[in-house]
Amino acid sequence: MATTRVDVAGLYAALDAQRGERTLSWRQLAKEIGVSPSLMSRLANGYRPDADGFATLVRWLNMSAESFMIDDDAQPVRDEPELVTQLAPLLRARNDLEPEDVTYLEDIIRATVRRAKAQRREGR
Repeated sequence: MATTRVDVAGLYAALDAQRGERTLSWRQLAKEIGVSPSLMSRLANGYRPDADGFATLVRWLNMSAESFMIDDDAQPVRDEPELVTQLAPLLRARNDLEPEDVTYLEDIIRATVRRAKAQRREGR
């Protein structure tokens, strides 16, 4: 039987990215989203949100709930598309990025992935 759980760290990171982008405190972010500040504290400490809180957070992030779900019994995907391949359509759909900005971000992502793979091979 598969066990699916919320990726609390991923959810918290997505919220933190938006918080930083909007230059809000966690309390201000909670108010904007419409959740309690204690929900944000629970996430920061690695605790899962309740179902209603989770739904509110992912809707506010404008992301699918599946983006923040982990299947503990799933086998790793061996032929997963390259990260830039997955991100390119999202980057190109942004109205706030010029084509040269998208190219720059893609280059940074490719370089970061290469570095991470090299470090894994070296055992770091």
